[in-house]
Amino acid sequence: MSVTPAVMRRLMRELTELQANPLDCIRVITNEDNMLDVVGIVEGPEGTPYAGGYFKIKFAFTEEFPAAPPKCRMLTKIFHPNVSSSGEICVNTLKKDWKSTYGIGHILVTVKCLLIYPNPESALDEEAGKLLLENYDDYCSRAKLITSVHARTRPTQFDKPASSSTPSTSKIASAKAVPAASSLITPITPFPTAPSSAAPQKSAQPAPSLPLQSSSSNTIPTSPSASQLLNEKSTGKERQTSPSPLSMADSNVASTVKVDANAAAKAVKRAATGGIAGIEKRKKALKRL
Repeated sequence: MSVTPAVMRRLMRELTELQANPLDCIRVITNEDNMLDVVGIVEGPEGTPYAGGYFKIKFAFTEEFPAAPPKCRMLTKIFHPNVSSSGEICVNTLKKDWKSTYGIGHILVTVKCLLIYPNPESALDEEAGKLLLENYDDYCSRAKLITSVHARTRPTQFDKPASSSTPSTSKIASAKAVPAASSLITPITPFPTAPSSAAPQKSAQPAPSLPLQSSSSNTIPTSPSASQLLNEKSTGKERQTSPSPLSMADSNVASTVKVDANAAAKAVKRAATGGIAGIEKRKKALKRL
């Protein structure tokens, strides 16, 4: 009996997984000298006449595996409609319902379900099938008796709990080997910031708009009139000129103002003397008449 290397690798992977992460009420026994020598153990489900018993199933792999199912035989004596006196197991999974994706674990789970739901219509043990249909109490009593006699020895493989209650050995080893992620990350200390003593800055607000006004610096000075100059001269005030935005020198502005003031004074004096002379001429003309 031999299988291809690919099938051997597949069996070894599945057996390693079943031993590291055992299924509920299911265990496997392997032979180090022959990896194809596989024995499965199914614990009797609670609520059935097989509770408290441990039933061994022998696997025989052929060259056609996994295209064809392996040969399975019950090694433990059992009173069951679908198990013959020689240990042959009648279940559709090992016949027409077989798929190449099935493996050892799937077969053992199927046998466990068969202990819960026996099928008397396809019985290999006719006595057990007939008793199950006619008198269930007598069937249960007979099955419990056979179980207590032949299947009470607890295998040491069940001392290890199932995978649902404990993590796998490989996961525990990897968790010990790899440190926690938090220990590998160095915390980053933020740069210290000096406390700010200044008051919080207020948002800049636009200044209120004011109407345009004329200023002395923006106004072009005009030449004063004669009456203004006379008023200023009589009051003794001297006119101060503001700098012109037209870049005119102060000396030129001052001289211009002085010349205009002298010319205005002469004009006023001439007007005054001319008026008096006219009056005298008119008086003389009247006397001649």
